[in-house]
Amino acid sequence: MKFLLYCRAMENVRVKKSSAGLGLFANKQFKRGDLIIEYTGETISEEEVNRRGGKYLFELNDDWAIDGKGRDNIARYINHSCKPNCYPELNEEETRVFIYAKKKITPGEELTYDYGKDYFDKIIKPVGCKCANCAIRR
Repeated sequence: MKFLLYCRAMENVRVKKSSAGLGLFANKQFKRGDLIIEYTGETISEEEVNRRGGKYLFELNDDWAIDGKGRDNIARYINHSCKPNCYPELNEEETRVFIYAKKKITPGEELTYDYGKDYFDKIIKPVGCKCANCAIRR
């Protein structure tokens, strides 16, 4: 099942070079509200998050996070943007993360979402935001 979801996602998206390094790009058109991909990985406790660290951690709640560092999690290549075209949403049990289109996305367009204030302030702000919107303003 997981392999089939991975194959389907690979038909819809591809990893390639972006302004922030590597990014995830649409292979097809998505309309607003379309499910694009699931952010996958090992579910770990907050204690383990603090022990491991890492930049592919997706917080589920105060107690749990997904460590998405594995190469099979191609959603990890979705970069931050101050004007994103996608948004993440947790399922009701707060155990899974799905990425949806915030607006119409055309083939070839980079997929982005807002990583949130805490991540932005701690990780992105000190080195400068590399999203397309901020690059235009420089």
